[in-house]
Amino acid sequence: MPAAGFDPALLARVCTRDTEALGLFYDRYLDLVFGLAWRLLGDRTRAEDVASEVFLKVHRAADRLDPTRDPAPWLTTITTNVCRDLWRSGSYRMSARAADIDDPVASASLSSGRNDPEADTLLKEREQLVQRALLELPEPLRAVIVLHDYQGLDHRQVADVLRIAHDAARKRYSRALAALEQKLRGRL
Repeated sequence: MPAAGFDPALLARVCTRDTEALGLFYDRYLDLVFGLAWRLLGDRTRAEDVASEVFLKVHRAADRLDPTRDPAPWLTTITTNVCRDLWRSGSYRMSARAADIDDPVASASLSSGRNDPEADTLLKEREQLVQRALLELPEPLRAVIVLHDYQGLDHRQVADVLRIAHDAARKRYSRALAALEQKLRGRL
C-alpha cells in the first residue's frame, strides 16, 4: 500500500530531474531517511551524512524511478545499504562510540508529545536505555529490529530490504529480540 505522501505526478517530475520536484521529494522523504539512519547508527552527524548520500543516489538514479510505485521501500533499502556500507568501513569500526541520545534534536524527535512532563521523562529514559541496548547489538540484529519495529515493515519487507529469506528474517528478528531482552534485563 502506498504511503500517505505518495504522489505519482511528483515522481514523474523527479524522473526528469526537475529541480523543484527534487526539492519537494527531499522535503517529503527526509524524515523517513534520516530517522532510519539515526536509529541504525545512533549518531546525528553520521545520519545526516547517510541522508545526503541517499539523496545523491536518488538524484543519480532519478531517471530510473518508477513514478507508479511508492518510493518509500526503495528509500528504506538504499538507506539500510548505505548504513551497512558505513558499518563495514574501517573508519566506522575504529570510531564507533555510544549514540548521543542526549542530543536535544534527537531527543525532541523521540518526545511523546503528551504534555505530561513526568511521563515524558520516564518515557525518554526508557527510550534511551532501549536505544543504548539496540546500539550494542550486532548490525544484522539491530537492522532487523529497526526496520520492523521503528520503520513498521513486515517480515517479508524486512527480508526484501536485507536481501535474505523471509524465514531468515523472522528468525533473525526473534534472535534480535532475545538479545535485546538480555541486554535490558534488570535495567527497565
